[in-house]
Amino acid sequence: MIPAAKPSIGAEEREAVDRVMRSGMIAQGPEVATFETEFSAALAPGRVCVAVSSGTAGLHLGLIAVGIKPGDEVIVPSFTFAATGNSVALAGATPVFADIDPRTFCLDPASVEAAITPKTRAILVVHLYGQAADVVALAAIAAKHGIMLLEDAAQAHGAKYNDEYVGTFGDFAMFSLYPTKNMTSGEGGMVSCRTPETERNMRLLRNQGMERRYENELIGFNQRMTDIHAAIGRVQLGKLPTWTAQRQANAEFFNNELSGVVTPYTAPEAEHVWHQYTIRVESGDRDRFAKVLADEHGVGTGVYYPIPNHDLPSLKAEAAVPNTYAACAEVLSLPVFPTLTEAELTTIVEAVNTVAKAGA
Repeated sequence: MIPAAKPSIGAEEREAVDRVMRSGMIAQGPEVATFETEFSAALAPGRVCVAVSSGTAGLHLGLIAVGIKPGDEVIVPSFTFAATGNSVALAGATPVFADIDPRTFCLDPASVEAAITPKTRAILVVHLYGQAADVVALAAIAAKHGIMLLEDAAQAHGAKYNDEYVGTFGDFAMFSLYPTKNMTSGEGGMVSCRTPETERNMRLLRNQGMERRYENELIGFNQRMTDIHAAIGRVQLGKLPTWTAQRQANAEFFNNELSGVVTPYTAPEAEHVWHQYTIRVESGDRDRFAKVLADEHGVGTGVYYPIPNHDLPSLKAEAAVPNTYAACAEVLSLPVFPTLTEAELTTIVEAVNTVAKAGA
């Protein structure tokens, strides 16, 4: 079976962990500080980055750090992982769900503008599957209404819009470092901050509300990254450019060779980093299509995401999102990870084309 995703952990990562273990500095320490600096230089130039225990922690703390409060509304896509809306709710605010552009799967600016109310404080855009959303249009809407633009870049390490890195457009941006992401620290997240105030709030919030030991300035959390995780992340950061280039080459191969399905669209302004290669199965039953790929051809796939967030029991809300419903019924993500062999790439193409031709 070719898996839908496959983390790549090698000898360098193991040696980095051993180095930290030998040092005796296991909790948040010098490795975390260095990782923050290196991550900022590589993926969020001009921003200061703050490491946290997970991507969700980064969103949660970031929202609080920029001043989101109970009673506020934050516009989010319904077509994404639930952590986006969850984080807004955890901050005490209300997630308001907007629709997506059916080509990019990212927030549709027109739907966002229609969702703005007097309570709206921010737009939280998700750069889904590794493609940058239309941050220019969304930033213009935010400026017009005097609200913030925030970025969920969990899946978009190194993605660009108009040659500018995602993570450098919003008041803050979160990157996930979960094992299946384009790079990992084992578990963790990184938040790029636009202002020194947001950076300081993040550092306080992740560490029980204190910069200096026992001098707690506010009510905070324990959402620090360990030096063990940071050491893994530093190694992975060094490998990311090569891995990204291979993901892009794999996606280009699929674009040229697949038939009978709708292949992904890349906006001309965007540089896609292909966290997921997501096709649309418009004819037939998507779930049966995936089952046949697995059972008869040994090709694993993923459905990201089968249920709109506003229909989840945890986030139940009203939303006019026809493009989201269509995507939930049709999307199917194929393996695109950088360690796929040429034989595996060929197997995936032949399998998809065969199943599509058979009308599964």
